[in-house]
Amino acid sequence: MDDISPSVERTAGPRTDAEDAELAFNVFAKSCPSRRTLEDVTGRWGSLTLGALHEGSLRFNELRRRIDGVSEKMLSQTLHSLERDGLVHREAQPTNPPRVDYELTPLGREVAERLLSLIHFVEARMPSVLDAQQSYDAARGAR
Repeated sequence: MDDISPSVERTAGPRTDAEDAELAFNVFAKSCPSRRTLEDVTGRWGSLTLGALHEGSLRFNELRRRIDGVSEKMLSQTLHSLERDGLVHREAQPTNPPRVDYELTPLGREVAERLLSLIHFVEARMPSVLDAQQSYDAARGAR
């Protein structure tokens, strides 16, 4: 059984290092809440949204134009998930017409920086990836 509940009995005051270690999350455990956050961050639209917002605050339609191919519905769902995870801050301005801006929280910025390192690594290695795909397809008679 996947049990992520801490076995350390809580007392008043700040947690000790030992208690923090007991509260560690395990993304490989199916009931661990970190798994859902990892899905939000590493999914196609989540990673692209975080990457786009790393450049600065954007309005919804600016973000949609920046992330080529995302539908309005998927972007809206993605932003809600990332906001719930504490990675994106949504600020609605009381103007006419209403203005809504999205920006990364400090945690979101840290996550985006790590994602962008991976994104840049993958982009730089694409010639090798394309060669591997071509070899794979040729060996299997694919087009």
